[in-house]
Amino acid sequence: MDIEEIVRMALEEDIGSGDITTDAVLRCSERFGGKVSAVIIARASGILCGIDIARMVFKILDNNLDFDASKDGAKLSTNQRVVCIKGSVSSILTGERVALNFLSHLSGIATVTQEFVKEVRGTGVRLLDTRKTIPLLRELEKYAVKIGGAENHRFGLYDAILIKENHLKIVGGIENLSIDEPFEIEVKNLNEFKTALKLSNVKRIMLDNMDIDNIKECVRLGKGLVEIEVSGGVTIQNVKEMAETGVQYISIGAITHSAPSFDFSLIIE
Repeated sequence: MDIEEIVRMALEEDIGSGDITTDAVLRCSERFGGKVSAVIIARASGILCGIDIARMVFKILDNNLDFDASKDGAKLSTNQRVVCIKGSVSSILTGERVALNFLSHLSGIATVTQEFVKEVRGTGVRLLDTRKTIPLLRELEKYAVKIGGAENHRFGLYDAILIKENHLKIVGGIENLSIDEPFEIEVKNLNEFKTALKLSNVKRIMLDNMDIDNIKECVRLGKGLVEIEVSGGVTIQNVKEMAETGVQYISIGAITHSAPSFDFSLIIE
């Protein structure tokens, strides 16, 4: 979906027939009838992401606004100024919440992603996201994951074959699979792993919610034969231990579906 269309829809959702609060306030004061300066301030430490989206919000409302900002990927500290906006006060106030919502959500994803990346540094494992994203925001959320230092798994159902539990129920089990192109398959225990290892064209096996001992045994059995990915139950507390088993990939749904919102404030100066 076109990103600008998403931003326009977000503005339409918030503004509706008009920003009646800003209109009412401006009728009370001539002081703010002209141009002003505003800043967006980070209220915590983290990683900045979503600057181009925030800029798009304000430019759609008013192309005459001056928008000067840090770049995505910048390290943030508490009370750091990340954006300066100059121009019409009504345009700035009307776009404030939508811009901050995008910035807060994407910076939150980038920040938590980097926390995971730091935990596995030096292990050689590659951290991946999943399809557990907010509808219509997948492209933005996966972008934020990359800004945080991890990588993207498949983008959708169309760009890689991943056989999961419900697919296996349809065919009656792993042993009944016969696929003519490279694919990935999810397994839940050591026996399923051993069966999957015998399949033609299996490129990667995903270990779903396995404990450390079973992960290590799968790594031993699959060495040189398949790529191994760990998924399910991955936390900031256990991700390093999982990475040290020798798997090639760890996929983490939490970096998108459970990332806390990053705290920003917009202040009129």
